[in-house]
Amino acid sequence: MRSGRAEAGLIIHEGQLTYAQSGFTKIIDLGEWWKERTGLPLPLGGNILRRDIPRDIQHDLTAMLTETFTLGHSPDPDDAFMFYAMAANKIDLRGYRFEHRLEDIQTLNERAMRGELHISAVSIHACAYVGDKYLLLPCGASMGDGYGPLVIEKDRTPVRAVGSTSRSANTEPAYAEGYGVAGIEHRAPNEGARSRLRDRVIAVPGTMTSAFLALQLYLGEFKYIVVPFDEIFAAVRNGRADAGLIIHEGQLTYAHSGFTKIIDLGRWWKDRTGLPLPLGGNVLRKDIPREIQSDLAAILRESIEFGLNHRAEAVQHSMPYARGMGSDLASKFIGMYVNEFTRDYGEVGREAIRRFLGEARERGYIDREILIEFVK
Repeated sequence: MRSGRAEAGLIIHEGQLTYAQSGFTKIIDLGEWWKERTGLPLPLGGNILRRDIPRDIQHDLTAMLTETFTLGHSPDPDDAFMFYAMAANKIDLRGYRFEHRLEDIQTLNERAMRGELHISAVSIHACAYVGDKYLLLPCGASMGDGYGPLVIEKDRTPVRAVGSTSRSANTEPAYAEGYGVAGIEHRAPNEGARSRLRDRVIAVPGTMTSAFLALQLYLGEFKYIVVPFDEIFAAVRNGRADAGLIIHEGQLTYAHSGFTKIIDLGRWWKDRTGLPLPLGGNVLRKDIPREIQSDLAAILRESIEFGLNHRAEAVQHSMPYARGMGSDLASKFIGMYVNEFTRDYGEVGREAIRRFLGEARERGYIDREILIEFVK
């Protein structure tokens, strides 16, 4: 209209709210006119089904379209980043509705074992136990490619006098190349680190987490206590545990919090296998009709793509879940776990899952045959 090609415009979508701000005035609201004339709402859009779909499937599809899908994920910046476009209606949700359930990963693993949520983030470890109820979505993976969960202990390095060049307890730590925070790392050979850890109590964030399974593969049998992931630093600091198995943002903040790294399990796994360490994924209930499974997989993929293509706003949306991290550190953490493997596992990612769970099965840490099926 501004160019003079038309003298008036018929506006739909968000233009109904923004026309005045854009410098236009309203001549008529057709919805108001229709309501005053008929007493009825103005029908604008709907969803249709093809006639050749069998009647029983039509019924299932109709029920699903009117149902709200429960979507479980952890209150962490990487998950918030992945699901931003869905939560904020930035993409076409195809008429589906989603109820976001934010819970820690151990709780989500337990709920998946009971088949409670339609869609859920889970640990790859837990996939070995939920294959009868869920399919693994081909997108949404959290893979540690040369980095991953850490085992840490209290930093016993003496604090130097003022003027010393060594890092003091109150100095902001430097960032290491690639990821994470540069803390003091024990350089003992793997066997030395293993022997030290076997005699110590390790605080872990849950026995169904992939971090726990990776530690089993690295260490074998060990003593542990289960502690919520965000209380592990405190458990080590106050002496309830001698060491802690760290996931989430603690992988970046452990040095600043007064701890040293004993082993990076993602680095160990990469050196040993050449593969990324598969930590988390998203699953979809098998009882959802196949046509809707495909829709839901496409919606999640589009949400991930939207976040990657609109990084600044997706990171900003994630900040309430950053637990004290600044935007730069939160962005770094998101970049570690929302990457090309998140777009699609690919053959490398799928092989990583087979190797990870297969070794655990061979060594007796998983007590059943492993059935991993992907949404097609």
